[in-house]
Amino acid sequence: MDGLQAFWDRSDGIGRTVAALLLLMSISAWVLILWKGWLLRRAARDIARGVPAFWAAPALDAARERLAPMDREQLLLPLVDAAQAGARGGTLEAHGHADSQLTRRLRDALHRVLGQLQAGQVVLASIGSTAPFIGLFGTVWGIYHALMGIAAEGSGGIDKVSGPVGEALVMTAAGLAVAIPAVLAYNVFGRWIAGSEAELEGFAHDLRELVLDAARES
Repeated sequence: MDGLQAFWDRSDGIGRTVAALLLLMSISAWVLILWKGWLLRRAARDIARGVPAFWAAPALDAARERLAPMDREQLLLPLVDAAQAGARGGTLEAHGHADSQLTRRLRDALHRVLGQLQAGQVVLASIGSTAPFIGLFGTVWGIYHALMGIAAEGSGGIDKVSGPVGEALVMTAAGLAVAIPAVLAYNVFGRWIAGSEAELEGFAHDLRELVLDAARES
């Protein structure tokens, strides 16, 4: 903290802007990490409880009612609603085969649900990939600014150079401190999302087969 404070006191507007940007990126990353960690764990529990409960119901309408209180993140219900919905009259969709209409509705609903799960991943990836370079830029600029100040004073001894240079190097460490949690969270969340995606795709496939079989029997 002393190094950051000394760097802040010695730096100019550009150096302070870089430091403020890294702080903002760190806050954003940790807010996303805490929020997405909570959301994805909750979503995984909802899927694990909701899918067996849905298939244990005696009929589709009863299954939806049983699923509603368990699907807190609205991941499964949109698929059920898409399977039960019909094509609007007077549209190109209505001219397609029933199985094609059902596939299209389930695919669109699945894409929307997966979009919910993937929200924030781009931000984490961007922070993880850019924060080290922003910190490095802060270090380079801090060293340049310090050397220019020393040159203006006319004294260039090692004792005059080592302090400002060491303080400027703190910005590289700050960039890494911002990037590493974002990268780790991005990778962990990507694995969790992939697991939920597989479960949702399987549920959509089984739901499609159920609706088509019911249509053939009627």
